[in-house]
Order: sequence, then structure tokens, then C-alpha cells
Amino acid sequence: MKMIPQIGALLLLTAGFLAPAEAEEYAVPNLGSPYRDLGALKEGEILHLPTGLTVSVEQMIDTISGSRVIYIGEIHDNLEAHRIQLEVIRRLQEKFPGQISVGMEMFRRSAQDDLDRWHQGNLTDKQFRKLFRKNWGQGYGLYQPIFEYLKENSIPLIGLKSSLTMEQKFRDGGLGQEGLPEIDSEDTYHRAYSMSLFGGSDTHTGVVSKPYQMLLLWEESMAETVAHFLKDEKNRDRKLIVLAGGFHVQYGYGIPKRAFRRVPHAYSIILPAVTEIPKELKNREMKMKNVSIPLYASDFGWKVSYIVPPPKRIRLGVFLEELENGLKVLKVGKGSNAERMNLQKDDVLLALDGNKLTDVEDLAAQLQKYNFGDTVRLKIERGNSEQDVSGILKETPKTE
Repeated sequence: MKMIPQIGALLLLTAGFLAPAEAEEYAVPNLGSPYRDLGALKEGEILHLPTGLTVSVEQMIDTISGSRVIYIGEIHDNLEAHRIQLEVIRRLQEKFPGQISVGMEMFRRSAQDDLDRWHQGNLTDKQFRKLFRKNWGQGYGLYQPIFEYLKENSIPLIGLKSSLTMEQKFRDGGLGQEGLPEIDSEDTYHRAYSMSLFGGSDTHTGVVSKPYQMLLLWEESMAETVAHFLKDEKNRDRKLIVLAGGFHVQYGYGIPKRAFRRVPHAYSIILPAVTEIPKELKNREMKMKNVSIPLYASDFGWKVSYIVPPPKRIRLGVFLEELENGLKVLKVGKGSNAERMNLQKDDVLLALDGNKLTDVEDLAAQLQKYNFGDTVRLKIERGNSEQDVSGILKETPKTE
């Protein structure tokens, strides 16, 4: 058994593919990198997998500049993956100003009207954060530098993923229904790799059939969105940078092939190459059987570390509800910082040391800037009046 990162990860750590019994088994060496093992690269090196030659960032950008679509994979919680995504976006924007759009797996197609409003400056930061959580969940801070750059440079943001309505329609009636995208379930390598990931095999699908079909729906929906972008005449001179989990773009058989099937076009794949999982992050891996695939893993592998945000050490110890003007306290934990600061049920938290609080995630992020023993001041609304409360931050049981 081989340990690999979760499905959002760059599955460059896996080896091989179980070929169908009637086919000759064959795998590109070094996990899809035939000339050089990605694990032998130095931190920050970029490898052109088809030639085995290392290149500079500038050379890579020059190479991918002829592509209409540039796919950049990620391990969702890896800060280094997002750093290089932003680097590629920035360099392409500088090379092709006003001709770049960014598509993200983290937003559904149904969010597009709101994404357009955000692009036009008609959606507040708080509304945008809520939109992100509605579409993806936690983790806004991981993508915040990318969002800030897109906003500052007026780069359109496109939601790629299937809508909840579409997914429910699939659950109710399966694939092949009117209104669902055209699905190709016959890619030999994609299917066998996915079956192994979900715990089945190409000949024994069992309970993994539905998860695999949902994966197909996600990828075909994202590919369909890419194809719509390419077909739109207003995008004739624009490039689309796609940010998605590495699983969806590696080997090209996920989103890239499915988009190409709809609209043949030039595309490039960049994978942040994580070849070793730090000991403290081993619990994030999943088990699957080795598979071998006779395909290049990507066009470029960019060697990076696996770095996740630091754990949230400091907590107030409250349950909160987000309101338009602040965060309403629903419950105060026993022995918590909140109790020591005399926070009460129905108080509304407005600001922390003068910094306005936009949502729960914002509060959690701001608290991590402090150390135990620091004194903080909260502006709250209690009843019909505003007042300040303060206290010394101490370690507290996790209730928030």
C-alpha cells in the first residue's frame, strides 16, 4: 500500500497504474517524470517533465504563453502551492495585461453572478467571504492573497464547479439526464486510478461507483465551464488560469482532457510537486494501491514543501452567529477567555483592538496574531449601547 495525500492533493507521490488484464502494463518512470525523479529536485526547482530539463520561472512562463488554458494544481491546504499559483498569475498578468481570467474549483457555476458583482466592486469583502464559505467552506485565508491580487488588478474570477442543484439531480436520477454535462467514463487510466483511490478496482466497483460518478460530474462540469469560456467571443484574446486540486489536472485526464474534448485548444499543466510529506502531516494521507500510468504527470513540476497554516492556538471560547454588524455570542464556554472578559450571551462582537470583525474566520485569524499573556480589547454591543471589555489571553478549552 502507498500513502498519498487527500484527493485535493498533487498525487505525485503515487507510483504506477494497474493496467487492465488484457493490456501490457507500462508506466512512465519516476511517477510520470521519465527523465528525472521529482524527489531529487532542489526546493524551488522547476522541471519540464517531457525533456527532463530544469527551467527558470521566466522560461516556464515563456513556454506556457502560447496556451489558452493554464492549469495549476494544488494540495488545498498547502500554502506553498498557493504561493506559486499567485506567482504564475502575477507573471502572466504582467505579460498579458488585461487578458487574464482565473477559474477556480472553489466556486460553483451558480455563484457567477455574485463573482461578477465582486469583480465590478459591488460585493463587499464580508459578502465575498460568505460566498467563499457557502461554495467551499473554511480556508479563505489560504486564498486571500490571490483574491486580493485579482481584485487589485481587475482580473475576472470564474466559478467552475457544478451547482448543488445539478449534484442533487445526479443523486436523484444518476448520470445521463437532461441538464447534466456529457460524461466520459471510459478513460482507462482515470478510471482505474480513481477506483484505487476510492478503495475499489476497475472490475470491482462496488460502493465506489457513486463517488466515482460524482467525481466525473465535477470534472466534466468544470471542463464544460472551461469550454464555454473558450467558445465565448469576448474571450477570444484572453487566457484562462485554472486553479484546482492536483488530482483533477494531473496526467491531463481530468479537466484538461475533458475540456479539450469539447473545444480542442493549447493548454499547459503546472503541478506544485510535493514529494515528501512532513512527519507532523502524515495523518493527512490516505491509503491506496499503487497504480502505474503511461502518461506525463504534467508539463512542469515545481518542487515545493508542504506547509500548512499554524494551528489556531488562541480562542475566545464562544459559539458565534454572524450578523451584518458583527458576531453574536450564542454561548460562552466555562473557564474561557470570553468568560474571564465577562462576555455574555447575545453580546455582539464588533471589533478586536480597533480592527472591525467581519466574520468568525476573521476573528480566529486575528486572535492568532497574539500570544498567551497578551491583553486584548473587544468592542461589543450589549443591549442598545456599545462598550469595551478587555482581558488577558490564556489557554482555554476548545469550544469556539
